[in-house]
Amino acid sequence: MIKSRLCELLGITYPIFQGGMAWVADAHLAATVSNAGGLGIIAAMNLDGEYLRGQIGLCRQLTDKPFGVNIMMMSPHVPEVAQVVAEEKVPVVTTGAGWPGPYMKAWLAAGIKVVPVIPSVAIAKRVVREGACAVVAEGCEAGGHIGELTTMTLVPQVVDAVEVPVLAAGGIADGRSLAAALMLGAEGVQCGTRFLTAEECTIPECYKDRVIQARDIDTVVTGRKLGHPVRALKNSYMMEFARREADSDITKEELEKFGTGALWRAARQGDMETGCVMAGQAAALVKDKLPARDIITGMFSEAETLLKDATKWLA
Repeated sequence: MIKSRLCELLGITYPIFQGGMAWVADAHLAATVSNAGGLGIIAAMNLDGEYLRGQIGLCRQLTDKPFGVNIMMMSPHVPEVAQVVAEEKVPVVTTGAGWPGPYMKAWLAAGIKVVPVIPSVAIAKRVVREGACAVVAEGCEAGGHIGELTTMTLVPQVVDAVEVPVLAAGGIADGRSLAAALMLGAEGVQCGTRFLTAEECTIPECYKDRVIQARDIDTVVTGRKLGHPVRALKNSYMMEFARREADSDITKEELEKFGTGALWRAARQGDMETGCVMAGQAAALVKDKLPARDIITGMFSEAETLLKDATKWLA
């Protein structure tokens, strides 16, 4: 069985995180993944502390296993949700889309394990100096907010740069990509897109179907003009966003307004044309809807077989 330092550090069976996807990663999905032996994560999103406190309470009703909360540092409610996770003594906090430094001291004092999602070696070093117990090195293949480096190039550089465990994210959706991540030096993986089609995921079935139908060329990145690029599946909304982004007469404020509510429309209302259907390039690898437990055990079983057979490449 595949084990790493992350398993003992966080009290999990499989070194896999479920990504903190806004409007997707709720208490139900997080608890299911945690019950299956991974680390389920609740997305704090742009909502306030009371929403998050309710989700934490629900998750604790559904599982007695460790789970995490993802805090998007761009949210206007960060101070409030940062205090809530400290008060609730959430086992793990992951962060993204911004710098978590001002809040890490309080989280660490509350006994929380902090695992930031990072896009570069420099930021990885910096968060480790601040007390991060592990980092998620996320390549630009991922869905949602992304950096510029690929998983293949980012992960080994981060592994060489820090002493803490590194999880690989971006483009990982099966045992092959899991095995490859381990060979790059990662001690675990974070998967978002693969869990979109988990049976326990509460997004509309049409969203899941769109992921399953995706081809290798069906994602696009927009938002670079705003300083926070996002990858999602191509549809009318994303193509219009790209058109507006290329128009020098359209301001950043107008672009931000156009983007407001787009993910919610897709993930909660099932609007596949005027909503932002976030998914990574690994969507083309996702072919079925399965229980989260089967997704996890299937990935690790396949990776074990591949790693055991890897000696066939040696002369």
